[in-house]
Amino acid sequence: MALDRVDIWFQDEARFGQQNTTTKIWAEKGTRPRVVQQQQYTYAYLFGAVCPTNGKTEAIIAPFSNMEIMKEHLALIANATEAGRHAVVIMDGASWHQEYLGDAFPNLSIIHIPPYSPELNPIEQVWSWMRQNEIANRVFRDYDDIVEKCANAWNHFRSDINRVISLCSRSWTNLTN
Repeated sequence: MALDRVDIWFQDEARFGQQNTTTKIWAEKGTRPRVVQQQQYTYAYLFGAVCPTNGKTEAIIAPFSNMEIMKEHLALIANATEAGRHAVVIMDGASWHQEYLGDAFPNLSIIHIPPYSPELNPIEQVWSWMRQNEIANRVFRDYDDIVEKCANAWNHFRSDINRVISLCSRSWTNLTN
């Protein structure tokens, strides 16, 4: 496959839930705003992938992480890859990120980044952006509320292709120069 027909995707998953992130907020000088910190343990896992070359994104929200969900996510990426192109999915070495899962998709290959190197996976910046701009300082009623808020946050992130590209592009992924 010619390199100009290869799309680099970055994939990862993040846990969002009732033990949420708190961040700084704007407040009148001299006041001490309060933020509720929940103690419950309900979570959802957002499997996300971005292609900084064209700004495409794919995601699944699930109640847990396992190889079956991972395979469903890879199917979304494979289906989002145009005919005649090949997707190279870069991901960490989580136990459910098995390379053989990609064997079911002829237009997809998996490359693992080295252990303990999240800085090599730009989707980590997506999780940070979502937490800082959409998810932090919120209270969730239940699992369905977490799913709804995560879906809204992901859709807001992906609604601006320029944001996807600028947040996730890395010079070392340019295969044609």
